[in-house]
Amino acid sequence: MIEPIGNQYVVARPVYSTKAFEEEHKKKHRHHKTLLDHLKKWFRCSAQKAKRIALSLFPIASWLPAYRIKEWLLSDIVSGISTGLVAVLQGLAFALLVTIPPSYGLYAAFFPVIIYFFLGTSRHISVGPFPVLSMMVGAVVVRLTPIADTADPTVTNSSVANDSSLDDHKVMVAATVTILSGIIQLLMGVLQLGFVVIYLSESLISGFTTAAAVHVLVSQLKFILQLTVPAHADPFSIFKVLISIFSQIEKTNIADLVTSLVILLVVFVVKEINQRYKAKLPVPIPIELIMTVIATGVSYGFDFKNRFNVAVVGEMKSGFQTPITPNVQTFRDTIGDCFGIAIVGFAVAFSVASVYSLKYDYPIDGNQELIALGVSNIFGGSFRGFAASTALSRSGVQESTGGKTQVAGLLSAVIVLIVILAIGFLLEPLQKSVLAALALGNLKGMLMQFTEIRRLWRKDKYDCLIWVMTFIFAVVLGLGLGLAASVALQLLTIVFRTQFPKCSTLANVGRSNIYKNRKDYSEMYEPDGVKIFRCPSPIYFANISFFKQKLIDAIGFSPLRILRKRNKALKKIRKLQKKGLLQVTLKGYICTVDGFKDSDEELDNDNIEELDQPINTTDLPFQIDWNADLPFNIMVPKINLHSLILDFSAVSFLDISSMRGLKMILQEFIRIQVDVYIVGTDDDFIEKLARCEFFDDEVKDSIFFLTIHDAVLHILMKKDYSTSKFNPSQEKEAKFDFTINTNGALRNRECQVPSETKF
Repeated sequence: MIEPIGNQYVVARPVYSTKAFEEEHKKKHRHHKTLLDHLKKWFRCSAQKAKRIALSLFPIASWLPAYRIKEWLLSDIVSGISTGLVAVLQGLAFALLVTIPPSYGLYAAFFPVIIYFFLGTSRHISVGPFPVLSMMVGAVVVRLTPIADTADPTVTNSSVANDSSLDDHKVMVAATVTILSGIIQLLMGVLQLGFVVIYLSESLISGFTTAAAVHVLVSQLKFILQLTVPAHADPFSIFKVLISIFSQIEKTNIADLVTSLVILLVVFVVKEINQRYKAKLPVPIPIELIMTVIATGVSYGFDFKNRFNVAVVGEMKSGFQTPITPNVQTFRDTIGDCFGIAIVGFAVAFSVASVYSLKYDYPIDGNQELIALGVSNIFGGSFRGFAASTALSRSGVQESTGGKTQVAGLLSAVIVLIVILAIGFLLEPLQKSVLAALALGNLKGMLMQFTEIRRLWRKDKYDCLIWVMTFIFAVVLGLGLGLAASVALQLLTIVFRTQFPKCSTLANVGRSNIYKNRKDYSEMYEPDGVKIFRCPSPIYFANISFFKQKLIDAIGFSPLRILRKRNKALKKIRKLQKKGLLQVTLKGYICTVDGFKDSDEELDNDNIEELDQPINTTDLPFQIDWNADLPFNIMVPKINLHSLILDFSAVSFLDISSMRGLKMILQEFIRIQVDVYIVGTDDDFIEKLARCEFFDDEVKDSIFFLTIHDAVLHILMKKDYSTSKFNPSQEKEAKFDFTINTNGALRNRECQVPSETKF
């Protein structure tokens, strides 16, 4: 019964052990589904299920019929045009990261958007090139390029036949990598493996994208400075590129450098204005478009290509090229890289989509997102595009300019299509350094994530460690190896957290039913002879030894050591009694010699297995009180603990190896007459122990209680019952008759307190 009294409550109920609770409250029988049941459900067919599958595979069928033309169309048109212009520029800029001609970036900005319009579940993300993925694809392209890419960036793509052949090879590699990444994403979606994104934490993604921004910054320096820099794809490549740049810094093209600095300054200032006054501006100022138009006009009008020898975009072929057949050998060589690209692309897209789905309250499906991105990349790669995900800045433009659905995305693809088919040639005079500057202009948000370190350090040092080490791994080892090392480190930190849990000793706060870490509060109540120990993690083969050591540290002694000491002492007492050195009198037992000592040989012959067995004194005519003084020269450590409570409310599972270790721990305490109670476990935990034959005559299922307070009250009631077994006259008589000389630990069995009630 619960009786509320103001802001307090009074609960009146029995003290429950788990067994007593189940006896009083009968559990319902539940049928646990087997693998066969799940397979039957999976393959069962019905009209309703077919409709649900069709709607899940083509989400457009659920939201397009409900499209509000009058309310949403105008917003989507404005958003689509703005996003399309940004997509064109980012496609051209990010193609430089892949080390392929800029025009191929338009294909990566067009085809994935069309596919995602039909298959995607997010209404706000803009699918297309993403700088991190572009860098990862570019690293693979550089590694698989048959000759070093030492071409002078001042030479256009079509001026030299060898360069044209090299570009074709790079495009083939980039497209093949994109197709394989799409196949991996598609298979993961079909197999319902969308949950894998949970293994990429927010800290890992943040550190990784920041490191990728550093790689992007370094990779664009050769275009900004117009230097001939060999490509590197091995670990420590970033340092090799920097060495190459600084070794020829005197060859910098001043025109490209000045143009880039001006572009960067203007873009950063206007983006800051957009951010600060976003509530007042109807739409963000399209600074990338404005600067592109100005830079293209200035470059064409003043003939920068011939006058200052700057590198320009060059020929922009109109229309689409024929689809390609992927290279199977490239599949074999890049499977590991493609898996990383697939995971990172999905993780970024899903995290951005999740933000908007929460903001606008609509559901997204991780598995369907994998399918949508997979098909998008397969289709885009087949038409010579490169890996697509979503760029944070581009998605921000689509959402902030009023985009309501993927109709805005479709219209942005129309803008890209117009550039591909009709007006792409207008961008031919545009300097590559301008594209590099625009690419760097989108990195501000990624580089600003350095400020995450201080916040993470305050919140969780493990997350801060993951961020820092992910950043270091990705910068030093490269994006592919860096990602693999970062995931391994993250999994290792999870192992460390569970392998070395922060165990604590609990005590009662305010003499209520609340138990907290006794180090955290000043006024704590701890029952005499009772210890409450909490383990906040699963117990498994790797941390059972740590758990035992922490438990020993908390109680101040090793139960196994006490057990062995007592069994050794018991052997000596038996020898004393057998040799007649302990004599029975009417008033008790007295020792007839001044000393007794085993020979060294006898002490060395003690069998460890015998010393670990339960203490058995049934063959003696007296009981031994191990906390009293034993006959001289028999020393056994005294303990002031009679009950131990293990709080397993945070223990989610227990494996077979740790189960054996836990049973040994319980047996050691029980054998030295310390009662052990386990609280807070769920029913499945106890059922698993029963299935594994955990319980026996020593370790019984009656040791489980619902809460810590139930166990404490049970111990106190048990103690009160034991002390009430004697009246004062009996207690006085026992003290006078059975405590003889210095051998007060030996008590006559004819008048004793039952062992289970002694404290």
